[in-house]
Amino acid sequence: MRQKLRPPALDPASVKPSFGTGYPDEHRAPCEQREKRALGDALGLSHFGVNITRLPPGAWSALRHWHASEDEFIYVLEGEITLITNEGRQVLAPGMVAGFPAGAANGHQLVNDGATVAVYLEVGDRSKDEVVEYPDVDMRLVRKAGSRRFERRDGTPYPPRR
Repeated sequence: MRQKLRPPALDPASVKPSFGTGYPDEHRAPCEQREKRALGDALGLSHFGVNITRLPPGAWSALRHWHASEDEFIYVLEGEITLITNEGRQVLAPGMVAGFPAGAANGHQLVNDGATVAVYLEVGDRSKDEVVEYPDVDMRLVRKAGSRRFERRDGTPYPPRR
């Protein structure tokens, strides 16, 4: 039996997971099985986010993307995941890390091509204003002063999710 922890300590299993993504309908399917536990939110962190993410076999973390204003870091805990960047594909195993500096136009994505669940820790900034570019599809995310919207590269908004 696990001991009951008191703040500021936390058992990640006690954090309710969220599944899928907020992407527009036409881009959601590959990420629907992604499971995230927002540890940073549960601990009241406001300057950076921390998630434990589980990818079952075949699942994607996200569409390939890069951030204009936010750094992102991942640390593989269990299983193997394929990191896809402008340089190609490489497999990351437990104990391996990857980092994605803000403003570097090198789209990244994690895909579970294996037969077992992959788990990784994800850490990133919490900028109020941010643009996320998706180089493989006609989409960007624009976040400004607490609002967020997905739009096409010409600025046309995606229709509301069904």
